[in-house]
Amino acid sequence: MRSFNTSFGEGFILVGFSDWPQLELILFAFILIFYSITLFGNITIIILSQLDPRLHTPMYFFLCHLSFLDLCYTTSTVPQLLINLSGLDRTISYGGCVAQLLISLSLGGTECVLLVVMAFDRYTAVCRPLHYTTIMHPLLCQSLAIAAWVGGLVNSLIQTSLMMAMPLCGLHYLNHFFCEMPVLQKLACENTGGTEAKMFVARVIIIVVPAALILGSYAHIALAVLRIKSMAGRRKAFGTCGSHLLVVCLFYGSAMYTYLQPTGSYSESEGKFVALFYTIIIPMLNPVIYTLRNKDMKGALWKVLGRGRDLG
Repeated sequence: MRSFNTSFGEGFILVGFSDWPQLELILFAFILIFYSITLFGNITIIILSQLDPRLHTPMYFFLCHLSFLDLCYTTSTVPQLLINLSGLDRTISYGGCVAQLLISLSLGGTECVLLVVMAFDRYTAVCRPLHYTTIMHPLLCQSLAIAAWVGGLVNSLIQTSLMMAMPLCGLHYLNHFFCEMPVLQKLACENTGGTEAKMFVARVIIIVVPAALILGSYAHIALAVLRIKSMAGRRKAFGTCGSHLLVVCLFYGSAMYTYLQPTGSYSESEGKFVALFYTIIIPMLNPVIYTLRNKDMKGALWKVLGRGRDLG
């Protein structure tokens, strides 16, 4: 079988869910609804955070970045998935595949780092409340946000360049709905143990290290909350951190399943459904979790809706 990754004229056919034709129409309907909710919810969070002065805090500054990140991430994969499910076009060029891989890895890596930054913000709010405004200075918040975006991009460039250096062989079929790293690795022509080891180190740095830092910060938060004597204070502290911890568990659980298992044991069929979870379900749940479990955000929403009725 010949190598074809040196030719940008040749592309791939994304199998998607064509091996389950009875599910394609149902998936199309649900994914279209979920994508619409994701767009509406995340755009709403960004708008509310800009309009309401009470939300001009570090927590909502980072939440705006998370919402924008989710908008970009879903848009990098979902429109193509909808076209794939409709049967109109299942092809993607080699250059388009590399670009999609680079963008998705960059946005995913950025979210890994951003969730650590948000955990640090919650740790400071609960464990260092008297020094919170001093520590979480606007300049530091901007620097941390930039570091998250740059960190995700650098990690993506490393992994994508390693992937492009691997000779790919065989049929141009990708058993997935977008260009996902484990699926591309299965097309490698030769023994890629050394390259896979380098990729695994990069993944540990971008997934496991942030997850460990988040768990450490929440261990300190839990100890601090247990020292709070009033039940009202405990509820407020848990409410502040509960929504973020739920997002962390959902995101890192699916990321570890996909990227930390050996390529040989990766199931493409299962991987497609797990990918649906972190490309569509989690970005849709983030606005729901952060608005329905957050009094400030709900207050800002009702305030804007009330103002709109008054103007009407």
